[in-house]
Amino acid sequence: MSSESVEPKRAPAGAEHRIELAIGGMTCASCANRVEKKLNKLDGVTAEVNYATEKARVTYADGVSADDLVAQVEKAGYTATPPPPPDAERGADSAAAEGGPNDPLRSLRTRTAVSLLLSAPVIAMAMVPALQFTYWQWASLTLAAPVVVWGALPFHRAAAKNLRLGQATMDTLVSMGTLAAFGWSLYALFLGTAGEPGTMHAFSLTVERGGGAGNIYLEVAAGVTSFILLGRYFEARSKRRAGAALRALLELGAKDAAVVRGGREERVPVDRLAVGDVFAVRPGEKFAADGEVQEGTSAVDRSMLTGESVPEEVGPGSPVAGATANVGGRLLVRATRVGSDTQLAQMARLVEDAQSGKAEVQRLADRVSGVFVPVVIALAAATLGFWLSTGGAAEAFTAAVAVLIIACPCALGLATPTALLVGTGRGAQLGILIKGPEVLETTRRIDTVVLDKTGTVTTGRMALAGVAAAGGVDEAEALRLAGAVEDASEHPIGRAIAAGAVQRVGGLPGVDGFAAIGGRGVEGVVEGRRVLVGRPALLAERGMELPQELERAVERDREQGRTAVAVGWDGAARAVLAVSDTLKPTSKEAVARLRALGLRPVLLTGDTSGVAEAVAAEVGIGEVVAEVLPEDKVAVVRRLQEQGGTVAMVGDGVNDAAALAQADLGLAMGTGTDVAIEAGDLTLVRGDLRVAADAIRLSRRTLATIRGNLFWAFGYNVLALPLAAAGLLNPMIAGGAMALSSVFVVSNSLRLRTFRPLARDGEDGRGPDRPADADADAGGAAAPAPSAASAR
Repeated sequence: MSSESVEPKRAPAGAEHRIELAIGGMTCASCANRVEKKLNKLDGVTAEVNYATEKARVTYADGVSADDLVAQVEKAGYTATPPPPPDAERGADSAAAEGGPNDPLRSLRTRTAVSLLLSAPVIAMAMVPALQFTYWQWASLTLAAPVVVWGALPFHRAAAKNLRLGQATMDTLVSMGTLAAFGWSLYALFLGTAGEPGTMHAFSLTVERGGGAGNIYLEVAAGVTSFILLGRYFEARSKRRAGAALRALLELGAKDAAVVRGGREERVPVDRLAVGDVFAVRPGEKFAADGEVQEGTSAVDRSMLTGESVPEEVGPGSPVAGATANVGGRLLVRATRVGSDTQLAQMARLVEDAQSGKAEVQRLADRVSGVFVPVVIALAAATLGFWLSTGGAAEAFTAAVAVLIIACPCALGLATPTALLVGTGRGAQLGILIKGPEVLETTRRIDTVVLDKTGTVTTGRMALAGVAAAGGVDEAEALRLAGAVEDASEHPIGRAIAAGAVQRVGGLPGVDGFAAIGGRGVEGVVEGRRVLVGRPALLAERGMELPQELERAVERDREQGRTAVAVGWDGAARAVLAVSDTLKPTSKEAVARLRALGLRPVLLTGDTSGVAEAVAAEVGIGEVVAEVLPEDKVAVVRRLQEQGGTVAMVGDGVNDAAALAQADLGLAMGTGTDVAIEAGDLTLVRGDLRVAADAIRLSRRTLATIRGNLFWAFGYNVLALPLAAAGLLNPMIAGGAMALSSVFVVSNSLRLRTFRPLARDGEDGRGPDRPADADADAGGAAAPAPSAASAR
């Protein structure tokens, strides 16, 4: 088998198609490597084959069809199936569910159980001389034969198929080893002296020189088969468990929807829901699609998407996401995204893409696996020749079989994919979407984190921050009148003032004669008084000069980066309202978490220096870059990289997309724009900056697990092969150790399922991951933060 690396041929720009094929017949990492090489030999095809997910992600040009891809896989000796229609896929998933009629684990479990049951007495008799009764060796043959012939049949079939194709895989090693042990035993029993009554065998972990015709290795043939079957069963079951997070994610959606047509509700399957349909959601039901509330008010449990336990209040105009739960009153919702376009489907797609990709460490493992089998066969032949030259046939056979068995690098092929499956699945549960495995390697080197201000450190929403009234004017009255006029406005500043007024003084009176004044302010009649709200200059033009105390209030607000809005009635300026962006209550704690990870935080914003410095001081950031345009953000990131830093960028807006793409690691807030999310490497679904620290911790933990797995897999083969070649390792022990190495790698990867986010300040559930100084970083309620939003 050639070890030459085949470089994928890129499809021409603008003519690419993508497809995901389910690959059948793969039994080890070498199989995946072979299929990948075969596909990449086609012109215009770029393919990645993942052994753990048993899928091939293929990008191909116009001149190539899906049938060509399937045919190419079949030429390699495997099967390929294009993705079925959604209905067929659901049916297939149901049939293939654990315990179902087509469950692939079911036959493997049966084959493993029967093989273990038959092998146990064979191994016991071979290891314990006291159990070796007269003709015990013939009883062993009777029990071992079904194991070697039927139990190991999948290995023999795969080896025969590969032989016809002039190839060799891990199955070749297993088949050769078990058949050699069984064949030698038949020779010793029928043509040698091992079948004579009263023959006894002592069990030893080392090889001693002796006559080969008197030794049988039925325990090796049966035991190795059973151990490897058991290892593959655990691997298959663990892969299923590792992908459980993704399947659970896909199953969270509603199965049907109550569509409102002609004033009547009609229950329809969710796949018949179309954009623009209005559907009803009662308390306790899930939203069938992403949409916008048309009628009703309620609270929505978004914990499935964001992890937040506190329900979010919604009303007309509020966006809602599919699969989240309505916990309050009845709502009418207009569908805006359905099917594969929903947020839930996009999350699942990101998770699956990440699980299907390959990191550089995995590519290294694939290259090693691709040349490993022929090297091992050559080593086994050399071992056999060496021992035969010393005159020991039994020793030669034992050592050669041990080499074949110990070499199976299944653990090598599973080291990366299983850790990725578990790590990305756990991330999805915590609201952290990892777009690709290469992201994991980047997180290890990150030393600088650049934070966008608006929408990342702050909420990006205007809020009332303060009220200053002239002498003799009641602040509550000024706010009530201003709020009444602004309640009719659509401007963000107006909405912020109206919301603040409702919160502080309660209900607002009605307004007559409302008018907006060219983006500079609004006016209207409230309770018989004409009220003017807007820029101080607008009031000055109307003859309402601000008294000195209000002038000082305006100046103070400007110094703090707030937007000052003047209020006047009855021909005089009466008050100044301060409006600003609000600091996210978790930002200060988040910055402390990032510092604890050894990262240097930098605040990057288009706001003025004064605003940026105030925000940075509030959250504990010492380095600020302000007043930058979107293209300047890219330049700042590039400059930090040129200075030797490995840069992570956290942002949420369209203006952050280029910087997210330029950064070594882009973390997009899930509450931000689709453009930013697409440009990022990690998506923080919740929009909580604290999750950025958890995302980096999870990525680093996953990468550490991958490296640990690879160290074990490489080290195991490197150390065990010389022992086997030297005749110091019994083939049965070698087979058990080989199977256990795969189980170890999978079990080590499954430990990622126990990963927990850092306990949040003010929340219960403090765990061992909580830093000792967490209490010092407490974040309080939402505090006003400076804003660069301009007044009207």
